[in-house]
Amino acid sequence: MFNLIIDKFKQMDPVLQAFIATSFTWFLTALGASVVLFFKNMNRKWLDFLLGFTGGVMVAASFWSLLTPAIEMSVKSYGEQWSWVPAAIGFVIGAGFIFVIDKIIPHLHINSEMHETEGLKTTWDRTILLVLAITLHNIPEGLAVGVAFGAAALGDPNFTIGSAMALALGIGIQNFPEGIAVATPLRRQGVSRFKSFWWGQMSAIVEPVAGVIGAVAVMYIQPILPYSLAFAAGAMLYVVVEEVIPETQRDKYADFATMGFIIGFIVMMALDVGLG
Repeated sequence: MFNLIIDKFKQMDPVLQAFIATSFTWFLTALGASVVLFFKNMNRKWLDFLLGFTGGVMVAASFWSLLTPAIEMSVKSYGEQWSWVPAAIGFVIGAGFIFVIDKIIPHLHINSEMHETEGLKTTWDRTILLVLAITLHNIPEGLAVGVAFGAAALGDPNFTIGSAMALALGIGIQNFPEGIAVATPLRRQGVSRFKSFWWGQMSAIVEPVAGVIGAVAVMYIQPILPYSLAFAAGAMLYVVVEEVIPETQRDKYADFATMGFIIGFIVMMALDVGLG
């Protein structure tokens, strides 16, 4: 079944592939956000577990799906000894990109108080700030998927359409709890069911946009491919360390969240190795 889907995907334009894949990741965010249509709240223990799972998937994807191929495809140009250089450069630039955005765009992490708002000072309400916080780390996720499909289209032996689809599937799976994580706090604050769902799914609407940009960039500027893969990895890991992990350690369920992280890492590793 999976091979049949891969064959169908191979016949499509790579940019369309990236758009469909990131639309799928957005859909799973919306599916997660739809939980608030039926439940007003979620146990903090399970919310931390799901956030931990999200972090584990992102870390595994950064290594198995992005950094490793970036290094392997640089061997021919830089040799074994220096093949890490493009990955290191792209990684630093990706992390720096999110660092700058983090300092500019006003946002509020899920379990934070209003006085802990980050970015430029603003009078925006808590709803907008919460949505922007999740949107920030959906940007590198969308870029990662887009770059992956662009890389597969270029025919590099280190990256296949199966690898790209495995990455999209992993990102999509971890987007489900992200949808819950942004919609549930809104509902808990008294926002209506529909508005909580609406803002929850909107947090990932940036992914198809970022995915198309990533695919177009690497297809038309092929030499930046290893840098682009590492860029997405650096951006994702910055988000994990700066936002996701700290959020899971703010309450008494840190150990439970850590188990979620480990499970998420294993799931993404299995997807990439098994399907890639």
